[in-house]
Amino acid sequence: MLIRLLAVGQKMPKWITEGFDDYAKRIKGDIKLKLVELPMQKRGKTTSTDQLIEKEADTILDALTPRDKVIALDVLGKPLSTEKLAASISNWQQEGVSIALIIGGPDGLSKRVLDRADLTWSLSGLTLPHPLVRVVLVEQIYRAWSINQGHPYHR
Repeated sequence: MLIRLLAVGQKMPKWITEGFDDYAKRIKGDIKLKLVELPMQKRGKTTSTDQLIEKEADTILDALTPRDKVIALDVLGKPLSTEKLAASISNWQQEGVSIALIIGGPDGLSKRVLDRADLTWSLSGLTLPHPLVRVVLVEQIYRAWSINQGHPYHR
């Protein structure tokens, strides 16, 4: 199964890249993880937040395929335990779908992107730094994969 992480933002700090890469390389075999960095719109005095979100939405929606099961990360989304994430990943593998996990820009996601999502997922009620979400997300995917493989990492 292919899991694509579509993330708005490029040129992350070295520690973010290293953290993401460390967990991503641990996921082997039946799950392939691919990071797709999408350009963040330039913030300026003349562009409104809504305009920025909509331009980023265009980029996100263009990166999706009709067959993708889309999961948008959003603070108002449904919380999932690690065990429920593992069960969901197992179900998605059986369905043979490709997963697109979406991390929006610092201003969040457009309603158009949220409407396209099959699931909105909240990692936490806390406000997390945008780049850190990548590391937390890949760690949780690794932990869920470990559970499905019968490894004791999740304990």
